[in-house]
Amino acid sequence: MKKIISIILVLVLVMGVVSVLTACNDNNNDKDYITVGLECGYAPYNWTQTDDSNGAVKIYNADGYANGYDIMIAKKIAQSLGKKLRVVKYKWEALVPAVASGTLDFIIAGMSPTAERKTAIDFTDVYYNSKIVIVVRKDGAFASAANLDDFNGAKIVAQLGTFHETALQEQGPDHGIIVQTSLDSFPAMINALKSRAVDGYLAEEPGAVADCAANSEFTYIHLENNTTGFTASEEDTAIAIGLKKGSKYKEAINAALANISEQERLNMMNEATELSKEQVG
Repeated sequence: MKKIISIILVLVLVMGVVSVLTACNDNNNDKDYITVGLECGYAPYNWTQTDDSNGAVKIYNADGYANGYDIMIAKKIAQSLGKKLRVVKYKWEALVPAVASGTLDFIIAGMSPTAERKTAIDFTDVYYNSKIVIVVRKDGAFASAANLDDFNGAKIVAQLGTFHETALQEQGPDHGIIVQTSLDSFPAMINALKSRAVDGYLAEEPGAVADCAANSEFTYIHLENNTTGFTASEEDTAIAIGLKKGSKYKEAINAALANISEQERLNMMNEATELSKEQVG
């Protein structure tokens, strides 16, 4: 009996040591990673695909692989920091709280550094500037619109928690637009337009190109910010990377972004837009 007890005690001790070593190894491995959060559903900025083709990265907390312009930028940042990239899928409204709490190292999800968001988190330098357009049906009543006034009587929707939502709610009624209850994702807005529940939805131009390529019944109305389209400040249309207040990565990420030329960024966005036509349907 004493021998049995001794063996059990030894086994317990060994298991404890193994657990400690495993935990240490996990922690060391975590130090090798930088964790980015995004929706994985906002092409061509980011989307989910079934394999690792064209440089896609495995999603840590969900099935599938993430790819898109945001992933291309994130990979360059990770490489410059000497880190491996860990991609975590989050709902849009959960991204800011997650990075503010330190659960995520950064957000790269087509997010504008608005004054409201800056009260909760920090932002890097801009990595893209967006243009707000409206996606409509080719056979709809607003397919030939040229400016916001041409959308008089149109039922238009925007994504919840975005600058698009604010712009639509504040400016839409002045142009006769019937503002619809905001939806939580682009797939939801796409489905609403497919079913004719709405006449159109707000998107950024690269996203509109990708959506129209994947949905042949769609087209988009090219609008220029502050002229034929919505009034928007540079703060509203700039796209930047969100970080925890006082993040140790901010300067390093800005340095990494500075090393990506405007031409390279344009090439990456064009590539992401073309790839999204194949992957997003």
